[in-house]
Amino acid sequence: MSKIYLSLGTNLGNKKENLTYAVQLLSEKIDILKTSSFYETEPVGYKDQPWFMNIVVEGTTHLSPEDLLVFTQSIEQAMKRVKTIVNGPRIIDVDILLYESVKINTETLIIPHPRMTERAFVMYPLFEISPDLIIDGKSLKNMMESFKGEEIKRLDV
Repeated sequence: MSKIYLSLGTNLGNKKENLTYAVQLLSEKIDILKTSSFYETEPVGYKDQPWFMNIVVEGTTHLSPEDLLVFTQSIEQAMKRVKTIVNGPRIIDVDILLYESVKINTETLIIPHPRMTERAFVMYPLFEISPDLIIDGKSLKNMMESFKGEEIKRLDV
């Protein structure tokens, strides 16, 4: 079993239901160990859209990184994600953040996620569930001390 971290986000429809359903689908092939609180975050890139709701999950899986990518994309397809604008509105987005200490850089998959340390919607929920995590030799705790990112709000839902 390999330890993984995934980021999930949505800004269309019932956001909490979207995230909850995606986690339910993920649990078919991933043992979910921890799920962060829900966070509301301003959009990154394309600004003319509703704010997002995001979570991060920690889990373990027997899937290889490539099979995990196929699985997460199948969940996006099952939930009818439609890509119309880069960084645009979406019913669900499931990103692989970390897969053990594996480093992959192919045309279809990059692990660790290349922009994760720049994004509040990833860093805050990740720090909540795994504050002692080390990424590329740097402690998440140290990264958070100097983190500056988009506006984010932890929700009590």
